[in-house]
Amino acid sequence: MFSSCRIQQVANNIRKFCEFVAAPKPLRKLKPRSSNTSVHSFVDLKYVKVSAGNGGDGCISFLHLWSNEMAGPDGGDGGNGAHVIFKASHDVKDLSHVLSIVKGSNGQNGQNKDCHGKNADHLIIKVPVGTIIRNGDGKIIGDLAQPEIMFLAARGGAGGKGNHFFLTSTEQSPEISEYGGKGENIDYTLEVRSMAHVGLIGFPNAGKSTLLRAISRARPKIAPYPFTTLKPHLGVVEYEDYEQLSVADLPGLIPDSHKNKGLGIQFLKHAERCMALVFVVDISAPSPWDHIDTLQYELDQFSEQLGKRPQIIVANKIDLLEDNYEKKLVKLKNETDLQVIPISAKLGTNVYKFLEEIRKIYDKNKDFNN
Repeated sequence: MFSSCRIQQVANNIRKFCEFVAAPKPLRKLKPRSSNTSVHSFVDLKYVKVSAGNGGDGCISFLHLWSNEMAGPDGGDGGNGAHVIFKASHDVKDLSHVLSIVKGSNGQNGQNKDCHGKNADHLIIKVPVGTIIRNGDGKIIGDLAQPEIMFLAARGGAGGKGNHFFLTSTEQSPEISEYGGKGENIDYTLEVRSMAHVGLIGFPNAGKSTLLRAISRARPKIAPYPFTTLKPHLGVVEYEDYEQLSVADLPGLIPDSHKNKGLGIQFLKHAERCMALVFVVDISAPSPWDHIDTLQYELDQFSEQLGKRPQIIVANKIDLLEDNYEKKLVKLKNETDLQVIPISAKLGTNVYKFLEEIRKIYDKNKDFNN
């Protein structure tokens, strides 16, 4: 007979095998890396000056026929100016395509023979789903949390009336028309609330950019000096069930970032827009566990909710220690309650395990909303 311990061990092995088979596997990159050396950073904050179109002017005109020189007024109305509208869409991922100055088209002027000016086509600007819109005072006045939701940023001016409009029984030859209305001019701040599913956080030169290059087609700058990443970079990881996870390489964090040192508050705002956080530490550093304490302290000081996000630790650069990283890894695991994954982003060691773990986190937190 089998002992109860043996039966329990077999049951655990079967359960682990079923979980391994059922879990979607990350795919290898389907496209080759681009030969273009340009770097595309993620733009999640934009100051925009919005100007709607002006309305067209009305026309003053009198119809002259060969048989009737006093046929009456025939001045047409001007067309309406274009509205400027922000529309939430999954077609765009950031705000890099949004210009700093946005101007709607003007309506056409009215013409003689009762020809009305053409209304301008409204200017619809697509923004990522989850974009919030602030006015000049910093107050949130729009939240595009669902696709296809629109926000009217600036109203276009109405077209002016031509002199035919003012024709009455007592005024048969009005010599009056209207100018077109002026479009609104308003300043906004666009902010992408939800930036990525996973954010890579760590000290400068911890290997965040190298890790993002290893798991996606993103091409952040890599160099042997700190603060090579000044703006977030986004990469996409694909899985065999067609699910896609976005991973953000965030600028390096230093002590007292919550006091706006280094990249400061701007960095922490990037982290606030991620569903889960991955602490990337250099395992070859003298005390990598102290880095974790510093990172968690900075997050807690900035926002209590930020410190409660799902978190894991990636112990990077195990290739520098060869086989001597085991002792450090054991101490790092003893110093924290978080899961620790040893990897080498440069050589690709254990990266597959990392991709499986972030997928598990994603499946548990799909309904996350900043």
